[in-house]
Amino acid sequence: LFVSSPGSPYQPVIEAVENHPQKKFYNVSKLGGAKYDTLPYSIRVLFESSVRNCDGFLVKETDAMNILDWKTKQNHVEVPFCPARVVLQDFTGIPAMVDFAAMREAVRNAGGDPVKVNPACPTDLTVDHSLQIDFSKCAIQNAPNPGGGEAPKPPARLSPLRAQPRKVPCRGQGGCRGGPCESGRHPAPFSAQIENTPILCPFHLQPVPEPETVLKNQEMEFGRNRERLQFFKWSSKVFKNISIIPPETGTAHQVNLEYLSKVVFEVKDLLYPDSVVGTDSHTTMVNGLGILGWGVGGIETEAVMLGMPLTLTLPEVVGCELTGTVSPFATSIDIVLSITKHLRQAEVAGKFVEFFGSGVSQLSVADRTTIANMCPEYGAILSFFPVDNVTLKHLKHTGLDKAKLEVMEAYLKAVKLFRNEESSSREPEYSQVVQVSLSSIIPYVSGPKRSQDRVAVNNMKSDFQACLNEKCGVKGFQIAAEKQNDTVPVQYEGNEYKLSHGCVVIAAVISCTNNCNPSVMLAAGLLAKKAVEAGLVVKPYIRTSLSPGSGMVTHYLSSSGVLPYLSKLGFEVVGYGCSTCVGNTAPLPEAIRNAIKQGDIIACGVLSGTKNFEGRLCDCVRANYLASPPLVVAYAIAGTVRIDFETEPLGIGFNGKSIYLRDIWPTRKELHTVEEECVISSMFKELKEKMEKGNKRWNLLEAPESTLFPWDSKSTYIRCPSFFDKLAKEAVAPQPVENAHVLLYLGDSVTTDHISPAGSIARSSAAAKYLTSKGLTPREFNSYGARRGNDAVMTRGTFANIKLLNKFIGKPAPKTIHFPSGQTLDVFEAAELYQKEGIPVIILAGKKYGLGSSRDWAAKGPFLLGVRAVLAESFEKVHRSQLIGIGIAPLQFHPGENPSTLGLTGKEQFSILFPPELSPRMTLDVKTSTGKVFSVIALFENNMEITLYKYGGSLNFVARRFL
Repeated sequence: LFVSSPGSPYQPVIEAVENHPQKKFYNVSKLGGAKYDTLPYSIRVLFESSVRNCDGFLVKETDAMNILDWKTKQNHVEVPFCPARVVLQDFTGIPAMVDFAAMREAVRNAGGDPVKVNPACPTDLTVDHSLQIDFSKCAIQNAPNPGGGEAPKPPARLSPLRAQPRKVPCRGQGGCRGGPCESGRHPAPFSAQIENTPILCPFHLQPVPEPETVLKNQEMEFGRNRERLQFFKWSSKVFKNISIIPPETGTAHQVNLEYLSKVVFEVKDLLYPDSVVGTDSHTTMVNGLGILGWGVGGIETEAVMLGMPLTLTLPEVVGCELTGTVSPFATSIDIVLSITKHLRQAEVAGKFVEFFGSGVSQLSVADRTTIANMCPEYGAILSFFPVDNVTLKHLKHTGLDKAKLEVMEAYLKAVKLFRNEESSSREPEYSQVVQVSLSSIIPYVSGPKRSQDRVAVNNMKSDFQACLNEKCGVKGFQIAAEKQNDTVPVQYEGNEYKLSHGCVVIAAVISCTNNCNPSVMLAAGLLAKKAVEAGLVVKPYIRTSLSPGSGMVTHYLSSSGVLPYLSKLGFEVVGYGCSTCVGNTAPLPEAIRNAIKQGDIIACGVLSGTKNFEGRLCDCVRANYLASPPLVVAYAIAGTVRIDFETEPLGIGFNGKSIYLRDIWPTRKELHTVEEECVISSMFKELKEKMEKGNKRWNLLEAPESTLFPWDSKSTYIRCPSFFDKLAKEAVAPQPVENAHVLLYLGDSVTTDHISPAGSIARSSAAAKYLTSKGLTPREFNSYGARRGNDAVMTRGTFANIKLLNKFIGKPAPKTIHFPSGQTLDVFEAAELYQKEGIPVIILAGKKYGLGSSRDWAAKGPFLLGVRAVLAESFEKVHRSQLIGIGIAPLQFHPGENPSTLGLTGKEQFSILFPPELSPRMTLDVKTSTGKVFSVIALFENNMEITLYKYGGSLNFVARRFL
């Protein structure tokens, strides 16, 4: 499965690649004729997969023909998809591998052979979400100015392309720990070094060992996560068909893009398109390379790993036509956010997006992957850029073998998966076409609470003022007019500063979406260089950080000579992995936190990521903006978002001169020059070699090699979960839900961040109480992400988000009411009481329940809390399928109906009757303890979902095959 079915009825269309007779492929273009030629390129990939994997059982001939008839069958049929591979990151990878280990245990207990339990689909797991920023900034950041009242002297100008030692006098700070360097002599190396890339001394631009922040963060990461890492290493030893990529290599989506992506797969001389599903929402990034891929829930991913095809409704495909020429001041992030806005307005949720038009060829692969990466934010399944000459040129620069490149091009052209803008062939037919003029795009940021709320940079000051005035809601903060100009003095490191509304306290260039695009990262570096040369600084209390997605990013920032300038402004490399983005930033200084709370200040975070839900970065940072990396640096220098860059200076430089953003903004010509010099094929080659070596700490890590994992009953990281306790060969009829209480009564747009445990573990939380009972101190709590292998922690962290708004409580808090006793309790404590009393629970919700990143614990957690059903006005598509995959029924109110219109308070008890035989989208009756009766739609979209629900979810359905 997932390579080629030996019993496929389509074997006769196997041909040899022209001029390469030993290479074979399924020439699917011959099966459909003119009908195939009109298919969108992304649908052609689905068609090829169905033809190659057709076995008459999991994938049938009718499935292939339905895909070929996409024009008439879109949105009307379910089709299977067998991806070429699976990508996991460790936050979602650890529960997947724990489930595999638990499945081995359950299969052994039921009399089966546990050795047979292995991934059937090639799987790569990248350990990238463990990084926390315990240490940040360089000592030079906080160094006082020279005494005697002397103004600082401007540093010598340094070429962005060449390291020029001894241009700047060393004061024994930053990377030089052995005192001032003399005559170019460097201090003794640190005891440990990173293997990814050389870093340059901020004052000499000479290669030195790892910055102390990286070493310390890496040491802390391995220390606090040793047990998890040992489990991963055990998994790499005992499971077949899985590869573990160790910490400090890079983020899952970045490694996927730079290292794992093939574009064309080759197995035993059979060629087929690369495709992937992953547990990270940024999996979509690879669509910029012409690789079909998207993020799915951990539950569905585990089923795919076990040999089940992914089932999806044959999607509509929206053609996005790009025309015009990009403005020299617009970055890739501006393009991303502009396209996000257009596609949100076009309502592309649950659809494929495919790009075409004259503007496509103007975008580099780096631009394309940045754009493709953002598609979860506008609801599309994926955003696809077909392979073209730009793609091939990029692959050539990455060091791909010339012979392989020739075979790839010949194959893609033979199956008509190569887009040639100069050819006379017409464009595919699309469900609808959205036109975007690149010429109209200007710089934007997004925020302060949602990524879809875009703000033109030239309107930022007035928009923030409007947010202060507006009522609390999706944008407003409702600050009284007389308090909007309040300032709070604060002493920090011997100096007094004043905090006011709009002050920036977090500025992070992070590993979320920008690292694949050298131009935006280099723009940040060049802007930092010009800022330092002009005499600008960043206030020391601002939590600045630079967390690249991989060593390649550090490499080109270093080799271009801009990294020292970023470091001098506080943007020092803190490590490689997801950090600020997933709530893993270090706490703000206590003095700053106290000042913010004392003055009720609307403090701001600015980051170059894709998500900025309220409270995600820090509970006292209420306004969070997404911006391009150079703008992150600019706002950090300004220290506030209440600035008009056109008329107000960023700060005062040398000789008292006012420095404006336009004075330090790099031109496109500068960017292109540096990019061409620094981002070259040798970097890809070198980093690929280093990734294959692993790192010393990982290589020396010891782990067991037994067939079954030796569970430690004292462990607070790894526990055998209870998902397979009722493993059975046969399905059972759906059981009714009788006299259920409502655990939570929620409103609209409840995100998976609200549901799923993420970030640090609050000291007052139910999870903290559990860990304390196990003898741990708060310093040892680690994050929820790190403890996803422990169902006891994760269940307690479900619905523990401080911004959760439960209508029973009336204010944001992770609390609910236990109705039999009338107590207000933590959500977990109330659920635990209900379970002890044998009372089932349900959830009432509004529109778009489950919005945001795909998170398996957003389904697993409620399941373990005893939730039997979720009644909502609408569901996010991926989360709906996750609920079914774990055994929770997604039930939707009829259009125009909701708890309010039905007169429900949520205090009633609810009974839901499931008939013995369910059918897709059938209507179910719900009765309440007050006598009210209403109906809901059971959101099972196909018979496969019904089957999974009857077996108690997808994991149990697949596991029974080993019995």
